[in-house]
Amino acid sequence: MVAINSLNSLLDTSSANAATSQVSNSNQSLTQEDFFSLLSTQLSMQDPSNPVDNDQMIAQMASFSTVDGIGKLNDQIVNLNTVMTSSQALQASGLVGQKVLVPSGSNYLAADDASLRGVISTTDPINVIKVSVKDESGQVVKTFNVDGSSGGNIDVEWDGTDSAGNPMAPGTYTITANGTVDGTAQELAVSTYGHVSSVSLNSTSGAVLNVRGVGGVLLADVLAVSES
Repeated sequence: MVAINSLNSLLDTSSANAATSQVSNSNQSLTQEDFFSLLSTQLSMQDPSNPVDNDQMIAQMASFSTVDGIGKLNDQIVNLNTVMTSSQALQASGLVGQKVLVPSGSNYLAADDASLRGVISTTDPINVIKVSVKDESGQVVKTFNVDGSSGGNIDVEWDGTDSAGNPMAPGTYTITANGTVDGTAQELAVSTYGHVSSVSLNSTSGAVLNVRGVGGVLLADVLAVSES
């Protein structure tokens, strides 16, 4: 007689495999046909004086349904992930050659850039925001003030010159902003526009924009796309 424990053992093994990984060869999986064939064999060979308990048989069928459902769900998730990755890649490729707003105060001033633009974010209105521009060595090359009385997102633009009005060489520069809120000096969040030079795909994080002077930026972290 085929013992019911053998079927339970087979189901337990199948459940573990389905929950942890997809089986690469479908012939290695327990299909519905295999399950019911095994169940029919078990029923036909059972001891009439000691038949299979109904509750145990129902539990076996429920267990197989769960295993089968997990396998199908895994397939659906893989398919959905593939579609989303393809969609991200298509969307990201359209940004190559454009400027995007990224959550970094550092960005690259190219030879053909007239200025370096960004956005200062503050939750409170600040009458005067002091902006500093530093070169790659950390030296301040220029400071100026912007009006922050409106609060929220405030546009900022550095004209690419030093304090004497001389054009700065191409390179990576960092914009910082400070203001006083309720008598306390605070450093404010600054985002800057950078040039997207290329796009790459990461198997875990999706589309990554390669922004000149910044490095890799996830597509999901892009705050805005420049209209000019």
